[in-house]
Amino acid sequence: MTRILLLGGTTEASALAKTLAEGGADAVFSYAGRTAKPVSQPLPTRVGGFGGVEGLSAYLKAESITHVVDATHPFAAQMSTNAVHACTAAGTPLCAFERPAWQAGKDDRWIHTDCIEGAVNALPTAAARVFLAIGKQNLTQFAAKPQHHYLLRLVDAPEAPLPLPHATVEIARGPFDAAGDTGLMQRHGITHVIAKNAGGAGAAAKLTAARDLGLPVIMIGRPQVPVRPIKGSVAEVMAWLSHSPV
Repeated sequence: MTRILLLGGTTEASALAKTLAEGGADAVFSYAGRTAKPVSQPLPTRVGGFGGVEGLSAYLKAESITHVVDATHPFAAQMSTNAVHACTAAGTPLCAFERPAWQAGKDDRWIHTDCIEGAVNALPTAAARVFLAIGKQNLTQFAAKPQHHYLLRLVDAPEAPLPLPHATVEIARGPFDAAGDTGLMQRHGITHVIAKNAGGAGAAAKLTAARDLGLPVIMIGRPQVPVRPIKGSVAEVMAWLSHSPV
């Protein structure tokens, strides 16, 4: 009998959870627990880590999980890497449900970098006003350029003082639209945008706004993850589930 572990936290994961629930699937939705009030799901839900590869492998066996779908954020590289190794150890089929990366258009002014450090180095020496649209996990490295004013958009209010001496925080949950992001950048006098190449429609508004305003975007490329099957739609994941051995 099929029992699915859905590693979530993205809009794709929520869409898949809805389809699984409507079909009466035996599935568990897992959140990493990085937001205080995660979106409610129509499946039984667990929150928190597993304890690395060994902990996840043990969970798969203890819960009789037959299939794992990794629909975590494209930058959740550690979780995705752990999932590959744990599923291999447990002999559990795994696929990733991953949105395509964004591609620059002819009117985009993108500066490509493959890491946070590269994004820091790509900022100018002169003081700038930066929309730091990367979440809350990697802020400390930007303290190396304290002359800039940073605009942060977070789902939850910070629980501790920010490591950046000049910062403004906007509390909001996406999806966002281009008109709203254009207004946001204009109100704050933004001169540069830093983004992770997460892909998807829900967070693309800032890129459209930056293009319309003629602003440079420092785009951080996705981290490397071990090879695994990747599906790009709910239908593809459902087909994989129906054809994978139990």
